[in-house]
Amino acid sequence: MFMGFIEQLRAAGIPASAKEHLVLLEALDRQVIANSPEEFYYLARATFVKDEALLDRFDLVFEKVFKGLLADFGQQTAEVPEDWLKAVARRFLSDEEMAAIEALGSWDEIMAALKQRLEEQRERHEGGSKWIGTGGTSPFGNSGYNPEGVRIGGESTHGRAIKVWEQRRFRNLDSTRELGTRNIKIALRRLRRFAREGAADELDLEATIDGTARQGWLDIRMRPERHNAVKLLLFLDVGGSMDPHIRVCEELFSAATSEFKNLEFFYFHNCPYEAVWKDNRRRWDERSDMWDILHKYGQDYKVVLVGDAAMSPYEISHPGGSVEHFNPEAGAVWLERITTTYPATIWLNPVKQEYWDYSQSTRMIRDLMGDRMFPLTLEGLDDAMRELSRKRS
Repeated sequence: MFMGFIEQLRAAGIPASAKEHLVLLEALDRQVIANSPEEFYYLARATFVKDEALLDRFDLVFEKVFKGLLADFGQQTAEVPEDWLKAVARRFLSDEEMAAIEALGSWDEIMAALKQRLEEQRERHEGGSKWIGTGGTSPFGNSGYNPEGVRIGGESTHGRAIKVWEQRRFRNLDSTRELGTRNIKIALRRLRRFAREGAADELDLEATIDGTARQGWLDIRMRPERHNAVKLLLFLDVGGSMDPHIRVCEELFSAATSEFKNLEFFYFHNCPYEAVWKDNRRRWDERSDMWDILHKYGQDYKVVLVGDAAMSPYEISHPGGSVEHFNPEAGAVWLERITTTYPATIWLNPVKQEYWDYSQSTRMIRDLMGDRMFPLTLEGLDDAMRELSRKRS
């Protein structure tokens, strides 16, 4: 099994030599860890992964090779009875039946009803229309259907939940991913302002020739290397409905990290709120306060937000509307603060532009951005970079 593990790591682009393999075997032989799958995972990761950008590749390989061995450790879950979260039956409804089910009501009514259900319910329910359960038409539970409710556990079926009672693990984007095309880089290069910075460590050939001719002896002249002086803040939506777009986002992320020396990136989910994060594995433990970001990075930064803008409208308009935590202030408040602090701000949307008008949340965010939302296509990138170039901070 270990040899197959090594081969899979190499196939995924993770350097795994015989030396690392022997170190792992020696550590196991000396019993430096306890007999638990979790500690073996961390030992193997520490042995083979030398670059944090390769952590996600390692996780994918480990899961594939040792499938079933490692439980989903370290993940917090909501305090809801476990057996409620297991969908034992999925109820399929006709279009007529779905249309007949009425939404429970406003945001406040939905949350008040959920609180009441939690206080009254004493057992698991399945296939019903009122209690928290599975496979039914209740606004609370999973694996059923309701046009506007709160999903508790399970997986998204219809994408209609306005709140999700669970904590999901999102993976970081891989900055080392090779692009299938150079066109994204070329589009990003429209946003360039070159300056010579740092130590004089580059030969200035023209000045050297001129100085040598004037002095009559070899007069070597050096100069600082030219760099793109544009400063960029990149905010990336991850998880949920963004999963189908992860490839193009990785390509954009990879291109941006290679094109912009002054780049800072953060992750968010659905809409920016009071905190964002750098590492999706520790997004609940190591978060960056948005106020700190707005004060730390000057107005000369350009800002790019990347997301599909697909969410419950409550996330944008209401405090507490976030799908997975209680946000003290509405998403619209934070978007306004970002665009006010950074005049050069745009939103890139990986969803085809022809579908934007079908989403209420997309229309809301597009309005809040002053119509500065662009499709994540080569043409859209080109237009977005032109827009950022016109905005003088």
